[in-house]
Amino acid sequence: MDFLDAIETQMVSNRLPLAGISIAALPCEDTPMVLSLHWHGFIEHETHTRRGRKFRYEAVPSSCLQVNRRWTALRDLEYAVMDVAWELGAWDLTRFEHRPFMRPGAPTQEAIEGVMAFGQPHPYFDAELAPVSEVQDAEDLLATAGRRGYLVWRFRPVRGGLWKDVSDDATLQPGGYRNPPCPELSRDFGDTRWMQRPRKVNYRFGRAARLLLPEDRRH
Repeated sequence: MDFLDAIETQMVSNRLPLAGISIAALPCEDTPMVLSLHWHGFIEHETHTRRGRKFRYEAVPSSCLQVNRRWTALRDLEYAVMDVAWELGAWDLTRFEHRPFMRPGAPTQEAIEGVMAFGQPHPYFDAELAPVSEVQDAEDLLATAGRRGYLVWRFRPVRGGLWKDVSDDATLQPGGYRNPPCPELSRDFGDTRWMQRPRKVNYRFGRAARLLLPEDRRH
């Protein structure tokens, strides 16, 4: 399954704008990845009381899919992620390298983030906010991520996204996309054998179409 095909299939099915996309992977070749699509939308619930009708709204849950594609090097995987982020018009792409969250003394927050990165609900969160998950190997992925660490790439798409009406990016084609492939080069990874140090790497794709100056410089 290709990242772009999976994303476009979900966009057609849900007919909602995307607020963000994340892809989680283990530092182990030929292991599945988890694609998470975060939607901008709300579900309306109507209840009847003695005072009349009442409405409450809850966010549309994220969609999490397992992506099975062969890969041997993290750099090749990152280029695939860079291409889809570039083509969907993302302003930037950020890679996060996370430490094992099952190590002694690890903060609870790291475990929560790890569980959610692989598309699983965490018991600390409301069940109504749980993602719609189709991750068949979630248990094995989480066990390995807890011992070895994991990586996450995050970006906000313009094409098909919440940001299409406010984007001011000179690199975009009409419709909020760019023509592939991505011209950027992948940067070095940390020690992915043990991943003892958290790292963050940012790739800037966009370029502002207008130069905005402070008020006192316009005169």
